[in-house]
Amino acid sequence: MILEKINILNYKSIRESSLTLSPKMNCFIGHNGAGKTNLLDAVYYLSFCRSAFTNIDSSLITHDADFFVLEGTYRCDNGDTDQVYCGMKRGQKKHFKRNKKEYKRLSQHIGLIPLIFVSPSDTMLIEGGSEERRHFMDVAIAQYDATYIEALNRYNKALQQRNTLLKMEEEPDAALLDVLEEQMAAEGETVYQKRSTFVEALIPVFQQVYSDISGNNEQVSLAYVSHGQRGALLDVIRRDRQKDRIVGYSLHGIHRDDLEMMQGGFPMKREGSQGQNKTYVIALKLAQFSFLRQSGRGVMPLLLLDDIFDKLDAQRVSRIINLVAREEYGQIFITDTNRDHLDQLLQQVDFDHRIFHVEGGEIG
Repeated sequence: MILEKINILNYKSIRESSLTLSPKMNCFIGHNGAGKTNLLDAVYYLSFCRSAFTNIDSSLITHDADFFVLEGTYRCDNGDTDQVYCGMKRGQKKHFKRNKKEYKRLSQHIGLIPLIFVSPSDTMLIEGGSEERRHFMDVAIAQYDATYIEALNRYNKALQQRNTLLKMEEEPDAALLDVLEEQMAAEGETVYQKRSTFVEALIPVFQQVYSDISGNNEQVSLAYVSHGQRGALLDVIRRDRQKDRIVGYSLHGIHRDDLEMMQGGFPMKREGSQGQNKTYVIALKLAQFSFLRQSGRGVMPLLLLDDIFDKLDAQRVSRIINLVAREEYGQIFITDTNRDHLDQLLQQVDFDHRIFHVEGGEIG
C-alpha cells in the first residue's frame, strides 16, 4: 500500500497542507514542536480512524477552527486506487469514507491500510503498565483479524458487568455471575489463543531484528504471560470469586495479560539503558511490520518512524536505515530535527526519497 497524496485541513497545528509523496521514503525536517509528529498522526488517523495519542477527536481540530478534514489517495498493491476521507465538525460525529462510501462501523476500515508507527512514546511498552503491552498486541492482531476485536469487546463488556455486580453492597445474583463468567471464559479463550499465536510467531523475528540493530551484541527475550496458561479459563475466573467480591473487581482473566520483556535474563524495565530500551521497542515494531506483511490480507504496511535518531548511537541508526531500505519494506515516513543526520544516512542507500521542511505547522 502506498499513500500517494494527503490533504490536511485544520488538523492540530497543521492548518492546511497538500503533499505528493514518494513511494519509498519521505523525510520531514523541523524543530521540536514544528508539526512533524502531527503529520505522521494524520497518516495514522487515516488507517485507524483515530489519533495515535488521544481518543478525544474534538481536541484534534485546530484551536480557532470549526472542523478538520483528512484525505488520502492510496495506490493498492494490485494497482487500484483508494480514496479515504475523514471529516469532523466541532460538536458533531466524524464521517469516515472510503471511495465516497461512508462506513456503518469504523471497525470495517481497520486493517485495510496496515500501518506501524514507531514513536518516542513507545518506551512506555517497557516503562508503563501491562495495559500498554496488551494494547500493543491488540493493535497488531486487529489489523489482520477482524474477529479479534469483536471477541475482545464482548469479553470487556462481560467483565465490566461482572465488576459492577462485584461492587454491589448486597449479595449479587449467583446465576447472573455464572452467565457473565461463562461469557468471559468463551471470549477470553478466543483472545488468549490469538494473542498466543501472535507472540509465538513474533518472537523469532523480533530477536533477529534486535540482533541486526544491536550488532549481535545483546541477548533479548519476549514471553507472553496469561491466566489462560493456568488451565481452563472458566475455572481460573471462578476460582477466587469471593476474593473478587472483597476487592470489588475481577482478579483473573485475559484483562491481566502481559508481555515479559528481558535482556540477558533481567527485566528491560530495570536493566536496559535508554538506547537499549529504544532498540527493543523499535525491534518489536519492525517485527510487527514483518508479521503484518506476511499475515492476513498480505498488504504491504506503511512504516512511520518518528524521531528514531534520539538516544541511539550512529551505528544503530545506520543499521535501522539499511534494514528498512530492503525490498521487504515499503513506503516510509521519517522525522528528524537535523537535516545532516538524514543526508548522511541517505548517502548509504539508493532509493527514491523526498525531503519536506516543517515549520509552524506548514509543510513544504
